[in-house]
Amino acid sequence: MKILVLSDSHGNLSNMIEAVERTAPRMILHLGDCWRDAEKLQQQFPDIPMEHVPGNCDCRPDEPAEKLLFLGDFRCLICHGHTFGVKSSLLTAGFASEEQQLDLFLFGHTHIPMVDKRGRTTFLNPGSIGDRRRPTYGVITIENGKLDVCTALL
Repeated sequence: MKILVLSDSHGNLSNMIEAVERTAPRMILHLGDCWRDAEKLQQQFPDIPMEHVPGNCDCRPDEPAEKLLFLGDFRCLICHGHTFGVKSSLLTAGFASEEQQLDLFLFGHTHIPMVDKRGRTTFLNPGSIGDRRRPTYGVITIENGKLDVCTALL
């Protein structure tokens, strides 16, 4: 199963559409900033399941800031990252991942793509798909009970 991970689209729907067309995912995760972009992308690709969370620019107080998902046998937390202070460090995110026994911790907010493994948890920041100069996204592949995570330049 291939999962496309997007964050910080900031109104750039065309970049998101191109990422979907390049990766042909079975699922899309949008990690916030901009909620409306995720809704528009879902309208473009109604047959691809999508999960999304609000970012710090989304003004969605009634929506959960984070969601726990099960991707196959893997426990995954999706969030924008601002509530975990990811611009400063991954310390709080690391504590949360240990406490919740996460296999994946997905976040955005910093606009900097990153893959890092700490203990049992793989941290993924797909960067910013909305960046006009250097848009990036993440891909999660789950095959034969194994997890592969990477970032890519659009």
